[in-house]
Amino acid sequence: MPINDILFKITKALSLTHQEIIEAYKLADFEMREERLESILKRRQDKAYEEATFEELGVFLDGLVLLKRGASDKDTSQNEVVELTNNLILKKIRVAMELKEADLVILFALAEVTLTKRQIGSLFRKEGSKNFKACTGELLMAFLEGLDEFYYDGEEI
Repeated sequence: MPINDILFKITKALSLTHQEIIEAYKLADFEMREERLESILKRRQDKAYEEATFEELGVFLDGLVLLKRGASDKDTSQNEVVELTNNLILKKIRVAMELKEADLVILFALAEVTLTKRQIGSLFRKEGSKNFKACTGELLMAFLEGLDEFYYDGEEI
């Protein structure tokens, strides 16, 4: 799934304004210009469309956690590079929105995907664990569709 689509679907599902998105980047110590943001949120066929980077998506997700939950008391000054996987994207959104397993069951059900709490739990296990399950692109797409349905407020932005 293209990075731009993931970023667009998250911001649309959560009804985030451009100002809130830029604030999330600021909270994660990343400078996002309004012009750049507009270009990565455009559709592929639109003029001025630009590809987003994995770094931009990862930093946005980190900033989203800070925007929605505030700063953590824990020391999070990690300098190690972490590969952004579908599982990590799910985890960061789950943390930011404070979603419980029951909420996740509902989110997936809204996208017509039936998963048990155990199956959902396996998506959040540490990679390498015997119960770890990799999140497919289709499963991530279903999650984002369910997120959009779950948080839909009846208004288009």
